Amino acid sequence: MSDNAKRRMWIANVMQTVLNIGLLLLGAILIVFLVKETYALIQVLFVNSAQSSSYLLIEGIVIYFLYFEFIALIVKYFQSGYHFPLRYFIYIGITAIIRLIIVDHKDPMDTLVYACAILVLVVALYLANTDRLKRE
Repeated sequence: MSDNAKRRMWIANVMQTVLNIGLLLLGAILIVFLVKETYALIQVLFVNSAQSSSYLLIEGIVIYFLYFEFIALIVKYFQSGYHFPLRYFIYIGITAIIRLIIVDHKDPMDTLVYACAILVLVVALYLANTDRLKRE
């Protein structure tokens, strides 16, 4: 192996290590926010049940799932040999748009556009799960 190839491999390994450390830190931060969101959901359910609306509860649950999906994405990254599966990004996109529909549903045209975006993401998810594109 030439010195140039060794240098490139060393640089790639250093960058991969920095990326892995950054993702571990991000995962830890997301876990902290997941715990805070769990506490907030408990507050909405049991402490402020008379004052809170069902929209606040549903929004909190969807945000909870977003944190959960991002943590699952990081776990899957390490399990699949430093690769982010496309499917997980699509799942996160669908969940985020559903949250947007729940929070901002005043304009019917916007809701229709969001629903069409979900349809596009579902079609992309179907295509990503075909045998030609599936890597796992």
